[in-house]
Amino acid sequence: MTARPLAGRIALITGASRGIGRATAKGFAMAGATVVAVARTEGALTELDDELQLLGLPPLVLAPLDLAEGERIDQMAGLIARRFGRLDILVAAAAQLGGLGPVTHFDPPAIKRLVALNFTAQWRLLRAADPLLRRSDAGRAIFLTSTAARLSPAYWGPYAATKAALEAL
Repeated sequence: MTARPLAGRIALITGASRGIGRATAKGFAMAGATVVAVARTEGALTELDDELQLLGLPPLVLAPLDLAEGERIDQMAGLIARRFGRLDILVAAAAQLGGLGPVTHFDPPAIKRLVALNFTAQWRLLRAADPLLRRSDAGRAIFLTSTAARLSPAYWGPYAATKAALEAL
């Protein structure tokens, strides 16, 4: 029998369609958590869900949404509250690099998008999830950041600034 240390736990994973978020969602599901998988791309979420079900795991709770649409974060938290009554784990892995180049080459909509996703959405996630995490006997929030926040490599300015803001938060 495989150990399932997260059995009975509810985990919300953002950025679950690719990269670290996808790997985290898969790992948490394999460890027994009920995973609310959040990403913009519904097709990629469905593919992950199908993959896990082929392994004999329960279906994911799919939440296709763009985290830059802040009011939808609040709606999602309300749905989690009604369905589960609590949240045990929040892993905020969604982010956008937004391109590399001199900071003066970024246009205002690109900067606005980076700030909206990499910082404002993270604050809004924490704000919306906080009451749910407090209902857990061991609620935890994990926010992924980057060494770019501290190293500020050339051409990474907007991304590094949003990750530094997240770390300060």
